[in-house]
Amino acid sequence: MSKLWQKENTEISSLIEDFTVGKDRDFDLLLARYDVQGSLAHTEMLQSVGLLTKNEFGQIKKALSNILEEIDAKKFRIDESAEDIHSQIEMLLTQQIGDAGKKIHSGRSRNDQVAVDIKLFLRAEAEHLRDEMMQLFDLLLAQSEQFKDKLLPGYTHLQIAMPSSFGLWFGAYAESLVDDMELMTAAHRIANKNPLGSGAGYGSSFPLDRELTTKLLSFDTLNYNSVYAQMSRGRTEKALSFAISSLASTLAKLAMDVTLYMNQNFGFISFPAALTTGSSIMPHKKNPDVFELIRAKCNRIQGIPNELALLLTNLPSGYHRDLQLTKEILFPAIEEVKACISMTILMLSQIIIRENILDDEKYKYLFSVEAVNELVNQGIPFREAYQKVGNLIEKGEFQFDYSKKLHHTHEGSIGNLSNEKIRKAMKGVLDRF
Repeated sequence: MSKLWQKENTEISSLIEDFTVGKDRDFDLLLARYDVQGSLAHTEMLQSVGLLTKNEFGQIKKALSNILEEIDAKKFRIDESAEDIHSQIEMLLTQQIGDAGKKIHSGRSRNDQVAVDIKLFLRAEAEHLRDEMMQLFDLLLAQSEQFKDKLLPGYTHLQIAMPSSFGLWFGAYAESLVDDMELMTAAHRIANKNPLGSGAGYGSSFPLDRELTTKLLSFDTLNYNSVYAQMSRGRTEKALSFAISSLASTLAKLAMDVTLYMNQNFGFISFPAALTTGSSIMPHKKNPDVFELIRAKCNRIQGIPNELALLLTNLPSGYHRDLQLTKEILFPAIEEVKACISMTILMLSQIIIRENILDDEKYKYLFSVEAVNELVNQGIPFREAYQKVGNLIEKGEFQFDYSKKLHHTHEGSIGNLSNEKIRKAMKGVLDRF
């Protein structure tokens, strides 16, 4: 099969073809349905401006719809002789409907085809990630409420610091997801702009109706400047990579907490045996392998923005083949972070919280600030109260009735988790999605 760009009486070296195509066919399968959607919108627009007859568009629409059914049924393949998804679809159309299939490229370049495919794909993936993030968010807030009265030690410098609670712990990660969603929303808004009609990056002499394709593809707006429409390649991928990197940071930190809290020296939480793994030599082991892998995968994902930046830095305006590699950097990372969200939800939904953790004598110094505050409430200046309690600790004489109920009332404290305000903040972000 000749390439879309191949001239008569020219042959392409197989070495050049293999190197330039690379892994593109594999990743293009992920773009297949979006390429069909883009072609449907483009050809409907061509018919509206007189570049296709009504009959030709009818033939094209029917054939493209059949291809879309194949894609949805997972029967669609890209032939080894086809350079990419765009070549495959044009070839199939030409085989099925003849000359009408050869006309779909009018006013269009593969540059703006792949640009619109990636925008549609990343827009959809941002929406999938939003939905999965919300499942985790809802679970975290539900767990925060369920376990709000279960205390655990808070740490600074990995030293015991002050009393915390599982309500605070779960709620902290819920609020972290609010900020992650801010970045996801921004990435979605950047992806939700139509580059179709920019051609190779310099527009077309055909009277293209770009507002129509924007409407047909349900974009919010379009990338107006045709040069910038092509410059948005890479930038759109980077925007989503920053969003998933932020999300990965939240998941990695949560995973690290869990692996610590499962450790027998902490022993704050556990999981059913079916969710842990064992040792080939130590029969007592119940390892947190799932969370260790979440931590590792998410730490690696946090490097994706940097990898894209190194790929894209110093590229001048216009299209460059370097951009092809953004797919193999970003697309697997999206799948990886979705898997990490799913596993986090599975694990946390079955978490077992240990009762009465702070009854252990070793945690008594967690209450040193409570003792200071109690003296302050009696009228002693804070610095004097601090010195007095500090001296008792140094002498080993500190005692505090830590069975007493803690009275923390300000927003975001043990006694006032502000979970409804966190939920309201998330809704405010989602309303802009």
